[in-house]
Amino acid sequence: MRFGLLPILLALVAACTATSRLPARAMLPVAPKAVPEHYLVVTVRNPVRTMPLRAASTRRGYDGGGVYVAGEAARAAGGSLAADYGLIEVASWPISLLGVDCLVYGVRSGGAPQALIATLARDRRVESVQALQSFDTQASYNDPYGPLQKNVARMSVAEAHLMSRGGGARVAVIDTGADLGHPDLRPGAAHGRNFVDDDSAGFRGDAHGTAVAGIIGAVPNNGVGIVGIAPDAELLVYKACWRADTGGGSVCNTFTLAQALSAAIEARADIINLSLGGPPDPLLTRLVRRGLEGGAIVVGATPRDGARRGFPVGIDGVIAVSADDAGAAADVVRAPGRDVLSLSPDGHYDFYTGSSLASAEVSGVLALMRASNPRLTAREADEVLRSSSREGSVNACAALAAVLRRGTCEPAVTAAAGQRPGSP
Repeated sequence: MRFGLLPILLALVAACTATSRLPARAMLPVAPKAVPEHYLVVTVRNPVRTMPLRAASTRRGYDGGGVYVAGEAARAAGGSLAADYGLIEVASWPISLLGVDCLVYGVRSGGAPQALIATLARDRRVESVQALQSFDTQASYNDPYGPLQKNVARMSVAEAHLMSRGGGARVAVIDTGADLGHPDLRPGAAHGRNFVDDDSAGFRGDAHGTAVAGIIGAVPNNGVGIVGIAPDAELLVYKACWRADTGGGSVCNTFTLAQALSAAIEARADIINLSLGGPPDPLLTRLVRRGLEGGAIVVGATPRDGARRGFPVGIDGVIAVSADDAGAAADVVRAPGRDVLSLSPDGHYDFYTGSSLASAEVSGVLALMRASNPRLTAREADEVLRSSSREGSVNACAALAAVLRRGTCEPAVTAAAGQRPGSP
């Protein structure tokens, strides 16, 4: 009987992943999330070695190797800056990838911090300084809703599944939370972390992240729901965004996105999906570049006009994705973005529209490609996606055939192979 408890304990540990607590200093209070214009982000140098790992432990994990903490010098610098400039520290998070401690300050007078930025930039204790900025999110199988997935048919996903289902690829979804217990997601294949709050029920009830996760990872041929593009990929859902009080959308900010990006890079994610957009951001740009240098493929959703500007699509090396019915620059990848069927919380399904969904589709296709060629670079992937597109949209089968050097990909291969698309 004792051995029979092990699977249950493991399941409980996995279920708790999405609700693990952030350190108190790392969690933003309500005010900077509601009125970010009154806050700024400062980094100070933090040359601290990580604490040694215990015997037989591994450096591969969601937090990277060891425990990276703010050292005495960084804490002293943060405290003296607050005292000297009349600032109130509201949160901090040491970023090991950059060797800094990242602090969020409010201006004590309650005024705008812009006037202080130039002054702080000249202070030798300051490694970088910027405003706290806001971003917003952009939205023949036996699965009963499969026939409603016009996007899956248009991208030739069924044919692609005869070559790859994304096994071995790791996709980080930086978004809102998601219903990781949805019956159309593979048990144990999706893991979550919350960089916004400790609300586990809110995490499970977030619709946008659930839709993005479903497009990538919904299980085909399970007799339930819909078809995911890369159902065998591992999903890392990092909540950095939350539901806005008005308008029905979701918002994020510099601090929460920086935490999630760091976690995704340290987890060695193959693909990092950013179905969101906002102004250019120096700190987030540095982190994205570190991810690209480390071999990650970063995917971003374009704004409604399809222009490559701001974060993240304005960063060189990021694969910019637009809905195929929107205007876009020539170097933007297109994918279906209107009335895309995906998962919604509490085991439900819904239709979504926007470049957020197109970005998720492209991340799913990239997971198939990276699973087939682990050395595929972001630039190579971007070129393959655009050169293999069909009728103005990315084509999963043609892109995968190009990566595998199999020539053209014909829909007739499904019947010839004598398999059901998406069968394990």
